[in-house]
Amino acid sequence: MSRFTELKSKSKSSFKTLTDKLDKIADGNSEAKSYQDDRFWRAQVDKAGNGHARIRFLPATDGETIPWVKYFSHGFKDVGGWYIENCRTSIGEKDPVADANNVLWETGLEANKNLARDRKRRLHYVSNILVIDDPEHPENNGKVFLFKYGKKIFDKINDKMHPEFEDDVAVNPFDFWEGANFKLRIRKVEGYTNYDKSEFETPEAVHDDDETIENLWKIEHALKPFLEADFYKPYTVLKEKFERVIGLTSEHDARITAEDLEPEDNDVPIGGEDTETVPDSEEAPGDVMDFFDKLANED
Repeated sequence: MSRFTELKSKSKSSFKTLTDKLDKIADGNSEAKSYQDDRFWRAQVDKAGNGHARIRFLPATDGETIPWVKYFSHGFKDVGGWYIENCRTSIGEKDPVADANNVLWETGLEANKNLARDRKRRLHYVSNILVIDDPEHPENNGKVFLFKYGKKIFDKINDKMHPEFEDDVAVNPFDFWEGANFKLRIRKVEGYTNYDKSEFETPEAVHDDDETIENLWKIEHALKPFLEADFYKPYTVLKEKFERVIGLTSEHDARITAEDLEPEDNDVPIGGEDTETVPDSEEAPGDVMDFFDKLANED
């Protein structure tokens, strides 16, 4: 039996495996490579910030188990310019911004907490997708890309797999045969990008020809590199840049008044995605590396 034939034969059972992984996540409540390249697809928006497209989330590629990966980054501006870097806490290691934010948070001062919120981690998910309809760039139609998205869209995926009402049928959006296309609806609401109108369509096979489907599967992109060390700059490099951006050469932020406080290993105050300012324990429960370690040891 070929790997693709096995993928099809296990279509239904893999849905159960995938939902179990989602449940586990919920219960858990040198130079970096550039991934901003032509492998990534992004919907084009108009001057008002509105846009739409139809895409299809694809299953895990050969050699991988889960069809998404998540990581964190920091993006903020201070006196020394912009700090836009991937966060090393994504791979379970210490990060200078996370350390500084913990110190700020533990002072208990609201001004310091607000500063930590400004520098918070931002949550990203990455999956393979098939572009069904890109109205602004029809040359993308029928092609496989990587797609970076946030918690709002991930929640819609989770809701589709775990419907709220008993008479709603659970769907694995990542399945080639029983999944569903996703209508991406982008709006600008009160100055922020909003995806609330996005929704999944009626389930259907991505194509009626298995050979065509197999060819799509074969050209998907690997996701595990997003959790490899060389996707993240070394701590010392990030620390030097962070201190330069905030206008310091010393170890601590001048706005911290409780100098005797040490950074904690966990980074509670820097959770959230986009405009949200909630703790990481609510925003992105679970540890990515532990998650994949468990997968590797499962049959």
